[in-house]
Amino acid sequence: MALDTSNDIKSLVSEDGSQVSRRLFVDRELYEQELERIFARCWLFLCHESQIPNPGDFFSTYMGEDPVLVVRDSRGKINAFLNTCRHRGMRVCRADQGNAAAFTCTYHGWTYGNDGKLVGVPGYKEYYYEELDMEQWGLVPVTQVDSMFGMIFGCFDAEAPSLKEYLGDMAYYLEMMVHRREEGSEIVGGTAKWIMPCNWKLAADNFTGDGYHLQVTHISAVKAGFSQSRIRAAGNGFRVSPGNGHAVNVTTPPPDVDERWPADRWPEINAYFKERVEAAEKHIGPRARTMDTGVCTIFPNLSFESFTMRVWHPRGPDKIEVWSWCYLDKAAPPEAKRQMHLFHQRRFGPAGSFEQDDGENWNQCTAASNGRIARGYEFNYQMGLGRNRFHEDYPGLLAESFSESNQRRFYQRWGQMMAADSWGDVPTMR
Repeated sequence: MALDTSNDIKSLVSEDGSQVSRRLFVDRELYEQELERIFARCWLFLCHESQIPNPGDFFSTYMGEDPVLVVRDSRGKINAFLNTCRHRGMRVCRADQGNAAAFTCTYHGWTYGNDGKLVGVPGYKEYYYEELDMEQWGLVPVTQVDSMFGMIFGCFDAEAPSLKEYLGDMAYYLEMMVHRREEGSEIVGGTAKWIMPCNWKLAADNFTGDGYHLQVTHISAVKAGFSQSRIRAAGNGFRVSPGNGHAVNVTTPPPDVDERWPADRWPEINAYFKERVEAAEKHIGPRARTMDTGVCTIFPNLSFESFTMRVWHPRGPDKIEVWSWCYLDKAAPPEAKRQMHLFHQRRFGPAGSFEQDDGENWNQCTAASNGRIARGYEFNYQMGLGRNRFHEDYPGLLAESFSESNQRRFYQRWGQMMAADSWGDVPTMR
């Protein structure tokens, strides 16, 4: 039975976001409502433009649990459609990505152009007597599709704000992540995919900027040299909530290049980062020298860390499918790209040193919260409560490096989305 009122949701997340019910991470009823009120309403990351650069290129992904096909049609326009035939629901494309002028359902043979139109039906004359209105039976389009800094997003809700409004001040920080130079970024390598038995919010929560766990969870990886100076850097900046549930970790001033990327271990990365500062300053201004962004989450389920970008696809209240990519500056030299890709794989690949640590935490948090008694005890997000501030140079609500301010704002946004009957009831969160 669905929750009836916003008061029911308010009972799950305290007004200040400092206490969160464990039901959020194990409850099937809440999960089904998330698919409707969050994943069917919010702007979700689909793919990067570098993954579909040419007319006819396509990329298969998901929005919530709905399979979606992102296609650059023959004229070069980017569209997105439900990847399901209008006849019996079969996927019209079972490839992860590629290039095609049309997609033919392998069940009964209905064929769709790469613009989504139904262009072929076996037996159209003999069995349908030419009475089937093919104009009405094309692929179902994703209602809104837009891009920013080479990243393509989609939204099923026609009433949702534009992508620019949805990201708000997060765009200021996203630019530093993926468009620090004029040339922009690109995806290097393929898509790594794996399943984790945990709730999607635990992963997104961790990437809002949880520096608190580094010195415990990742201490072995740090001592082995996989972290560079991240623990020291984590205490040299602050958390920012740019609004609408988004979150980012900012380091200021940026970590010293020689300390973060030692020339004896990562010579090409070290040399490239020194060289790119000037180019970045020309493109994004003085902030290229005064601040750095590393870990962030764009609400609800897109996260970044170093050269890693991933989506936490929900697969139930206790399961996610992780999709992970390595993104790099297009202008980086080939050897620097190779070393950065290697670092990405070692740190946050499917068998990465940090990835395995985090995954075990999230798995156990989910499993340990599913008991009848355990569900009666809330999670505590009180670190740094009441110590937020604003700063004219950094858009958003700031908190100290070791604070759970971003997590609180993430769950407050979750509550707002879940309690609202439509986008008209969702407040703009600053």
